[in-house]
Amino acid sequence: MTEFIAIDVETANFEPSSICSIGAVKVHDGVIVDSRYSLVCPEPDYYNYRCKAVHGLCEDDTRDAPAFGTVWRQWQPWLDGYRLIAHNARFDRKCIVAACRIYGIEPPSDWGCTLQAARTKIPRYALPSKSLDSLCDFFGIPLENHHNALDDATACARLAVVLMDY
Repeated sequence: MTEFIAIDVETANFEPSSICSIGAVKVHDGVIVDSRYSLVCPEPDYYNYRCKAVHGLCEDDTRDAPAFGTVWRQWQPWLDGYRLIAHNARFDRKCIVAACRIYGIEPPSDWGCTLQAARTKIPRYALPSKSLDSLCDFFGIPLENHHNALDDATACARLAVVLMDY
């Protein structure tokens, strides 16, 4: 599995479909070759203060942003044929599936998860927390702006490559 797309979403509220930003990083032969990032007008379009506190995005940031359906359709040719990888893929997959349903888009079905891989490969005594930032610290992977969708996707891509050889 040396070719994949690492993906991350941030949400505006606790509705899975409320994606407000999305980042994706394409990997070929274990090397990052391309990336995409977009702000997204969330659906439903409101922000919960807890979500804003996590990622720092607010109504002003996404007021003029495209809908998820527009972004996903534009990215579709770039995404086609690639397995999606996410850290805690259960969350990102749930959000992307919910947003795809709203816009009548067939959701992706081929997913991998760096959180599950880390739990399998790294003993609990060696690293109790398998959060993305903890794993990045453990492996020396840069993560400059945690909870920025592109930075998290980039860190996830690098982590997936490291975990392949771990």
